[in-house]
Amino acid sequence: MDEASRCWLLSTLGPATDATDLEQRYARLGSQRAVALDVLRERRAALLAQPLKIALSGVVSVDNSGNVAALDRQIGELEDPSTPVPGEDGEETGPSGVLLLRERPRR
Repeated sequence: MDEASRCWLLSTLGPATDATDLEQRYARLGSQRAVALDVLRERRAALLAQPLKIALSGVVSVDNSGNVAALDRQIGELEDPSTPVPGEDGEETGPSGVLLLRERPRR
């Protein structure tokens, strides 16, 4: 896995994600999209293995159902083949050209 792929995965999955784990998954799965989906599905399964809502009246209330919904949205977005992933389907992983900026005339 190259540096651009690692950076994309870390920006998608969060900077606390273990880079060594990402390398191992990439070697096994072969694509950035598959690695990201694998990590997100694992996180979702871990959340679902525990109670989603816990409430102790007047003491504490924890609700992880919003986290599950957010992971579902992120997984759905990555499962959509129209979602661009750098480096897939011949896409460039870095800057592909030069952008010239010109000052707009003042009114």
